[in-house]
Amino acid sequence: MAAAAALAVAYPHQCSAGGDLVALVRSADGETRAVLSIGAAAAGIDLTGHQRMPFSGPLTITVPGVVAGWARIAALGARLPLADLLAPAIALATDGVAVSAGLRRATADRLDAVRTDPGLSELLLDAAGDPRDVLYQPALAATLRAVADDWTSFYRGRLAERLVAGLARLGSPLGTADLAAHEPEVAEPLSTTVGAATWYAAPPPTQGATLLAVLGSPDPLTDARRARAARDALLGDPRGGPVDVDALRLRTPAAISATEAGERPRGDTVAVTAVGADGTAVTLIQSVFQSFGSGLLEPTTGVVLHNRGASFTLRTGHPGRVRPGMRPPHTLCPSLAVAPGTVVALGCQGGRSQAWILAQVAADVLDADDLAALVARPRWVIGSHEIDRDADTLLLEPGTPDADRLVRVATELGLAVETTPEAHDDAGHVQVARLRSGAVDAAGDPRADGYGTTLV
Repeated sequence: MAAAAALAVAYPHQCSAGGDLVALVRSADGETRAVLSIGAAAAGIDLTGHQRMPFSGPLTITVPGVVAGWARIAALGARLPLADLLAPAIALATDGVAVSAGLRRATADRLDAVRTDPGLSELLLDAAGDPRDVLYQPALAATLRAVADDWTSFYRGRLAERLVAGLARLGSPLGTADLAAHEPEVAEPLSTTVGAATWYAAPPPTQGATLLAVLGSPDPLTDARRARAARDALLGDPRGGPVDVDALRLRTPAAISATEAGERPRGDTVAVTAVGADGTAVTLIQSVFQSFGSGLLEPTTGVVLHNRGASFTLRTGHPGRVRPGMRPPHTLCPSLAVAPGTVVALGCQGGRSQAWILAQVAADVLDADDLAALVARPRWVIGSHEIDRDADTLLLEPGTPDADRLVRVATELGLAVETTPEAHDDAGHVQVARLRSGAVDAAGDPRADGYGTTLV
């Protein structure tokens, strides 16, 4: 929890208090629950005149779920009060935090958007327009202090009113009633058995079912392509109507039509995974979607607003069609495994590719002696616009295991094939923590700024 809050200060291009959160939480007694703090579209959302969902800007801002997600996870068994868990983040926002390599790259990649928005510009650029080396965020520190005192103030009360007023100035239709209506969902996770392990994933509107569709597959590329098509056609918010989970898991056939191509979410998410010697485990992913989300920072609260609403569609009859009060389809895909003597918390950055990224690591994560080597191992992804390709493409890192067979299958499937010159962000940033035979270990992906550590 403390790490997640600190990242919301230090990594504003990938997560913030203005984003969404999905987590799996396992208690020491063995119960696993999914926490879905996914915000809904505004009651006053109006896309008249749009041919497709915009990818950034005020109309893509749904209710931010992160703060309520923190509180709900803490209520499931945190040993420290929320105020203590937020204290390191408040100190970073007050005293300053050094700009990381990832944030520096993201600022350069979206420099036009950063310069356009006064809030982001003030945060990230100095008076000469050059990138800052240290971030100071007094407004965000004040917001986090208010949340530490009473987290509900983010959704109901003066803090919520101030945020909504700022959103209105930015052109967002979100109102105080939209924030007040937000409640995180604590749900039964989806699960499947692979060998001796039971794997858990979050239910819709997340793509957890897509992960379960490819876990343990003897033909992972073919099943990833099938699962990708099913997800793009069938995933939506169960609050708006039935979602065919069996078809998403490739257990039953479904009529799938072509879907509109999505744009590339640059930045996406952060994953935090943790296990304890007593078997407690948390895998938490929080996100603003693309780098700096909607491209808007609300100045009075210091909050960067996500663009999760960009995942809605305007297609009539699609389960993910934008409607007031509905949650968008979600790429966030934390996972958790339990086997005799072993508990694994697994998560990654990787956008729409998270399911097959995680499946490749999951294949060996229970037995691997060197977790750092496992998460560094070359991987493959498939995609088109979301990986900056015009056509469906199999993208491999150099040295990807079983590459010859993957290329052969890709050719049979009609996919273009490309090998990157080196390890690549498109292969995701995997974070893993594990309890095995009474010992805990962890690893962070070398493609990212993160790391793994063991605390005694």
